[in-house]
Amino acid sequence: MDHEEKLFRLYERHLVQQRLRNGFGVNGDDVDEFISYSLSVQNRRKSRVGHAFEGHLDHMFKLHQLSFQQGRGKGNVTENNAKPDFIFPSFKAYHDPDFPQEKLLMLGAKTTCKDRWRQVLSEAARIPKKHLITLEAAISVAQTEEMAMHDLQLIVPESVQSTYTMNQQEKLLNVSEFISRVKAG
Repeated sequence: MDHEEKLFRLYERHLVQQRLRNGFGVNGDDVDEFISYSLSVQNRRKSRVGHAFEGHLDHMFKLHQLSFQQGRGKGNVTENNAKPDFIFPSFKAYHDPDFPQEKLLMLGAKTTCKDRWRQVLSEAARIPKKHLITLEAAISVAQTEEMAMHDLQLIVPESVQSTYTMNQQEKLLNVSEFISRVKAG
């Protein structure tokens, strides 16, 4: 955990403790308000982890001198105002009808997939084969088969791949393989 994260956790702990002391609702015992507050704290943490994951990927892609853009940038959208996490080589190329579609790649980044992997499917209609990188271990065979049926290529770090079945591992890409694919254009 880096210094910035430690400071944030310390500050968050202070705020949460203060809120716990004050209670929830008029009498301080409103369970629904407590649950709502607890979920907001958890969601804030998940969001922070997701942004950090994207930040690490951004840094790694820059180290490998890849041409890409993140969807978080202003105006970086595809159809229906969708914001894919990463487009290779750029959103400008994506929107250029003369740019060869086969040279475009789209990458979604989710620390955990659950059913949220389906969001990636509608984020870049011009790119039929989507890529999704995750840190999630041991996604079910049924779910990885469904991903494959939707032409979604799962990317899992080498260190996590051992949690998948041998059959699943044969169909996974690791991060280095994905970077090589991007470099190959």
